[in-house]
Order: sequence, then structure tokens, then C-alpha cells
Amino acid sequence: MSAWVYILECSDDSYYTGCTTDLATRVAQHQSGFYGCFTSFRLPVKLIWSEEFQDVRDAINAEQQIKGWSRKKKEALMKGDFDLLHELAQSKEMIQRRKKQARKSS
Repeated sequence: MSAWVYILECSDDSYYTGCTTDLATRVAQHQSGFYGCFTSFRLPVKLIWSEEFQDVRDAINAEQQIKGWSRKKKEALMKGDFDLLHELAQSKEMIQRRKKQARKSS
């Protein structure tokens, strides 16, 4: 069974990341405040990104991973900017180490 991971933009400019097997119904539920959750206090919401997965478990894993990301990282994903996404995924220590190596090379 396939499933979707999705990101909604809420009226307060926050993002909500979720997972579902029926994207259209789930977005409509968010829009109506059906569950009384995070999005119901930030209506209206707008679907701004989604990706389909063939396995529900893969979608759940992706959802959990994305929920832990920074706003900048989510925005890079939504824009399809995979170079920036890769850069943002690097640890601060790795970035500092590369800058230090670049200075030594100069």
C-alpha cells in the first residue's frame, strides 16, 4: 500500500509534516479542523509539498526524519535544492573542519 509524506503551510507560516494513505482526504481533514490538532489552531492550511512512497513504513520513516529537520532544511527539500539540503545536513563540526582545511590550502 502506498502512502504520502506531506508538508502543510499553516496560516501562521509554520509547517506541519504528516503521513497518510489518502492525501486528499487527510488535507481536507486538516482544513476542517477534524482532529483538533496542531493545524486546527492555524487554519487555513495549504499543501505545499508531498511525496509518494510505495511502502507505508518508508513514508513513516521519512515523516519522522523530516519532522526533526530545521525550517531551512524543510524549505530546501520543498524547493528541490538538494545541494543546499546536503549542506544543511552536515554537522557544524564537519563544516568548521572544511573551512579550516580551505584556509590552510589558501
